[in-house]
Amino acid sequence: MGIFNALTTAVGGLQAQSYALQNISGNIANSQTTGFKRTDTSFANLVADSSTARQVSGGVQALSRGTNTVQGDIQAASVSTFMAINGDGYFVVQRPSGFPDNQPVFAGNELYTRRGDFQMDKDGYLVNGTGYYLMGLPIDSSTGNVTGSVPQVLKITNDFLPAQETTTIQYRANLAATPMTQQYAAGGSELLDPGDYGAGGDPTIAGDGVVLGADTKTFENQTITGGSITVYDAQGNPVDVQLRWAKLDSSALGGTHTDQWQLFYQSNTNPGATDVAWTNAGTNFVFNANGQMNPQVPNLTLTGLAVDGHTVGDIAMNFGGNGITQFADSNGVAQVGTINQNGFAAGQLNGIAVSDKGRVVASYSNGRTLDIAEIPLVSFNGDNGLQQLDGGAFQATDASGPPIFGASGKISAQSLEGSNTDISDEFTKLIVTQQAYAANTKIVTTANDMLQETIAMLR
Repeated sequence: MGIFNALTTAVGGLQAQSYALQNISGNIANSQTTGFKRTDTSFANLVADSSTARQVSGGVQALSRGTNTVQGDIQAASVSTFMAINGDGYFVVQRPSGFPDNQPVFAGNELYTRRGDFQMDKDGYLVNGTGYYLMGLPIDSSTGNVTGSVPQVLKITNDFLPAQETTTIQYRANLAATPMTQQYAAGGSELLDPGDYGAGGDPTIAGDGVVLGADTKTFENQTITGGSITVYDAQGNPVDVQLRWAKLDSSALGGTHTDQWQLFYQSNTNPGATDVAWTNAGTNFVFNANGQMNPQVPNLTLTGLAVDGHTVGDIAMNFGGNGITQFADSNGVAQVGTINQNGFAAGQLNGIAVSDKGRVVASYSNGRTLDIAEIPLVSFNGDNGLQQLDGGAFQATDASGPPIFGASGKISAQSLEGSNTDISDEFTKLIVTQQAYAANTKIVTTANDMLQETIAMLR
């Protein structure tokens, strides 16, 4: 019976090496497949029934061994929605169960993949190269926080981003202790002189002071620019706001205050003689000998701000602590360190990208960007127990355990994970498998010769 057992064992060996060859060929074929995880082959011996005194080596069976925890190389990509996972984790995806009316329908079965070549299709879905649809967690645009904990298939809409009215201007600047106005010579010529203004009256009356069109040239000669900023009304219309600073008093010239300034904004860019050209912001800025405001003016409100008849509304100007200072400046100008505002025009979707923080970011024609979804990563206690599906996807099994949200891996934007197949290693396995297969055929040949010798004994 030993010869027949040897034949059976050899045939089992041939089958096992054929199975190993199948895995090797699949690994080599997918050496350039994005996110592919090779399948290795492990061998297990089969022990025949025997006593301890007559044990035999027995046969062999081939088993698959997953390499889902072995990462492929991370390679840079030029597509803004491509991404790779650096470390542990899987993307959550679904595959449509059908396409009625050319629209995908999902059965709710979550699958998992490391293939991150996602691109937006015609319907706004993020789909990878093998047809799996990315799932994510929506983000509240007003707070920037994730809403909900259950991922859903992401669909990006082409809706306009609504305009946001400007309500706040952040402003910080240093005013030159001696402003080099256009009329500056010496001896107080840098100060605004209320007596130079006609029918409009004294423009330095904080809260009510204005400069009429007839006095525009005089005003611009006696003040320095404070910068400009574009603000937006409720419909997103842009309004350019010009600012100017006027120094009213100086202790160095015997003034009653240490140093005093006022801020103006332009109300009309092309005023008639009796039209209001510049409006006083309504606050005195008083500085001590150290160039610090005293008292502090952390903010003020531009009430009913309007330019060229275009009303924006009330805007709060925030200076913060010591946001406006008065130090020496050889150029004699207002050095504006910060000037920004919180409004913007409506915008049309220009495109989307994935950030290194694992968020889908939409960019709009108005220059704004907005986080619209967060991409969750899941892990498994038994990664190699996942069932492989076509297209580089996996399905959870009892062996893998359920998905665990919050994997430790990080998303690398504009990158792709390559196959973890090592060509040189696979060719080495190929040579060994070929030799092992040939050796098993030799067993069959030898057993056949022995049987022929046995038959010949009977003749």
